[in-house]
Amino acid sequence: MVRAAVLPAVGAPLEITDIELPEPGPGQVSISLAAAGVCHSDLSLSNGTMRLPVPAVLGHEGAGTVLAVGEGVTHVSAGDGVVLNWAPSCGACFHCGIGEVWLCADALKGAANVHARTADGTELHPGLNVAAFAQETVVAANCVLPAPAGVPLEDAALLGCAVLTGYGAVHHSAKVREGESVVVFGIGGVGLAVLQAARIAGASKIIAVDVSPEKEELARGAGATDYVVASDKTPRAVRALTGGQGADVAVECVGRSATIRGAWESTRRGGRTTVVGIGGKDQQVTFNALEIFHWGRSLTGCVYGNSDPARDLPVLAEHIRAGRFDLSSLVTERISLDGIPAAFENMIAGKGGRALVVF
Repeated sequence: MVRAAVLPAVGAPLEITDIELPEPGPGQVSISLAAAGVCHSDLSLSNGTMRLPVPAVLGHEGAGTVLAVGEGVTHVSAGDGVVLNWAPSCGACFHCGIGEVWLCADALKGAANVHARTADGTELHPGLNVAAFAQETVVAANCVLPAPAGVPLEDAALLGCAVLTGYGAVHHSAKVREGESVVVFGIGGVGLAVLQAARIAGASKIIAVDVSPEKEELARGAGATDYVVASDKTPRAVRALTGGQGADVAVECVGRSATIRGAWESTRRGGRTTVVGIGGKDQQVTFNALEIFHWGRSLTGCVYGNSDPARDLPVLAEHIRAGRFDLSSLVTERISLDGIPAAFENMIAGKGGRALVVF
């Protein structure tokens, strides 16, 4: 029996309770968690924005130590440090076949499996495949990647979602070039990673936008050269900071129609707007045909940073070891499992960066 954060039903409060995990079967890995990040996607599962089977153990951004492996697992062994990969590619679907592994059709297939049971026998699913909000978890072998050498496991947890997403949004989706200007909407864990990635890409001006004035110091520490408190005048403020043109690239990390529209309007003519935030079906964004033609902007969605974790983790590890990317600066509070509900409330209120559950 291990302690875990369980979502009993969509819209219900999280329950911190004991669950019973099975031993790892063929093709599975048992892991003792070192840390798990509290991500907005977990909140989206709890409120029904993203729909996956419940009841479920939430948590998808984590790292830990292998306790045991099942038959057929050869790429990791007991005692190895690993990073969890919540969206493993199947290698066989259409998108995997053309190299777009972040769009794998079967990436979340494992969320329908029975992962564990409560003390009364209730079956639990792994919320986003890996069920990282628990002292221990059992996952499919393709959901674990060797942790980068020289990166503390607590910090490495952030690589599993926030950092891959933020880095990939800049380098794979928006393809920021040296000297370009970048505006980032939403300075949570992912937004902070985007700021650092933009700095690494050599952006000349990096503008952070958030509803909270208190996040300015956090944003500037991550690489922002300018800070704008979000309002209906944000696009005008961004244009004023970019010679009247607008930013070359806008990255939206909120998932709301108003911020997506604001990011679009903050982008220069011919610029690129990348949407990372996960919004609900009720968040409708409208454009008229003339403005699409006139402005010549591109608007793209971005799933998991358009990243291939097996390819990108070694690259990120080198940036971390060289001091170019600071993982710990994304974390604004370290909490226990019992602190996750309060961390959800802080996300809803727009407070802080990443909350990190430390085991």
